[in-house]
Amino acid sequence: MAMDNDFQGYRGKALEILKQYNSRVWGQVEIESTRGQFRGVVLPRAETHDENHLVLKFETGYNIGVDVRTITFMKEVGYSKANYKIPEKEFPYSKGKPNVKLLGTGGTIASRLDYRTGAVIPAFSPGELYGAVPELADICNITTDKLFAVFSENMGPAQYIELAKAIGREIENGIDGIIIGHGTDTLSHTAAALTFMVQNSPVPIVLVGSQRSSDRPSSDAALNLMHASYTAGHSDIAEVMVCMFGPTSDEYGFLHRGTRVRKMHSSYRSTFRTIGDTPLATVSMKDGVKPIKTDYNKRRSDRKVTILPYFEEKVAIVYYYPNMMPDMIDSLVDNGYKGIIIAGTGLGHVNKPLYPAIERATAKGVHIFMCVQTLWGFAHMFVYDTGRDLMAKGIIPGENMLPETAYIKLGWVLGQTNDPEEVKRMMLTPINDEITLREPYNGYLIYQGGVPEVEAFIKDHHK
Repeated sequence: MAMDNDFQGYRGKALEILKQYNSRVWGQVEIESTRGQFRGVVLPRAETHDENHLVLKFETGYNIGVDVRTITFMKEVGYSKANYKIPEKEFPYSKGKPNVKLLGTGGTIASRLDYRTGAVIPAFSPGELYGAVPELADICNITTDKLFAVFSENMGPAQYIELAKAIGREIENGIDGIIIGHGTDTLSHTAAALTFMVQNSPVPIVLVGSQRSSDRPSSDAALNLMHASYTAGHSDIAEVMVCMFGPTSDEYGFLHRGTRVRKMHSSYRSTFRTIGDTPLATVSMKDGVKPIKTDYNKRRSDRKVTILPYFEEKVAIVYYYPNMMPDMIDSLVDNGYKGIIIAGTGLGHVNKPLYPAIERATAKGVHIFMCVQTLWGFAHMFVYDTGRDLMAKGIIPGENMLPETAYIKLGWVLGQTNDPEEVKRMMLTPINDEITLREPYNGYLIYQGGVPEVEAFIKDHHK
């Protein structure tokens, strides 16, 4: 006889159907419906979800929702309560392998599904990752330190500073490489922050995440971790990098420079792209790390690193849109903001009604830099009258810095100085390719499906 605690999260019509056919959560059921026959395990339902669906997990690992109003018969044919907790295991040490430190921050790379709410929660300690990916022991010796357990949207200056200091300690203690497990949503912001805060590193610093949680069969967590571990332990690229899927397949990963990388798709595994340049390298378990660029900071045997853990929090990005009102700028100034990055249209433009607000802001000492919301390309504010007028009012072109990278850099700069000339000098002096002289000829490659040459290319490569 089913008990009430056998129906986790279900209510209304869905609960009635489960009770009618004496079926339980975690029970394997066979369902006949007006839409076909289904066989799978009944998963708990998020308490906030509707009352008209059962959620089944197929043997393939994928989930579907079955509308209970279509069910004509259901039978429980088995029962086995799932355990989604991955046990923590002590990492086996092998003499001769490089020593890598995994710093955990939370995020999807270290997560599980909370079936009460249906949400992915940061629940795995870094040590549990070895229980999930035993192949890591074949690559390097990994020790772990769980610094935070937060979603990436909750990462900010306090975490950037603590990470930078932790990296400095690990390098001083002789570590061969560092991995930072991080949620993907703001991974590029943290990568930019660490690029500015951790300079001239003698070892690789690799940020890694996953687009799909570890309980999904299409998860990229394991392969991303393996690629990051190989990079941290064996690569001679001693920079802050983001390691994620290259193509949508499992062929290889990309290593992106921390100042030029951006998340470009909400769900694709190949979401990260280098903007305005090419990736640093590819990485695979078959071919190792294969550099694409040759101008990178090389691994060294010394323990010298420059840690600059500074950040002024009163900095903002303003994404310009048509008919933006001047009070958008005024409100930031009135609330004590010291720096503003504007993502302008075209070559770096905003409308004329904003001019008085911009003048008021710069007169009060607010540092304003212009980037382009097109992402690719440079802020060329001397081409049109609008750009020239804005520069005359104190706005400084940010060259080809990505808006979010410029935001991070301005916060880092203002954490050290408020002198206008020094702020300008630091902002426009590249630390690691956040500003480049030009984009490579093969940097901007965007094509659309349906175009004849694209369709021919796809056809030729999928025979």
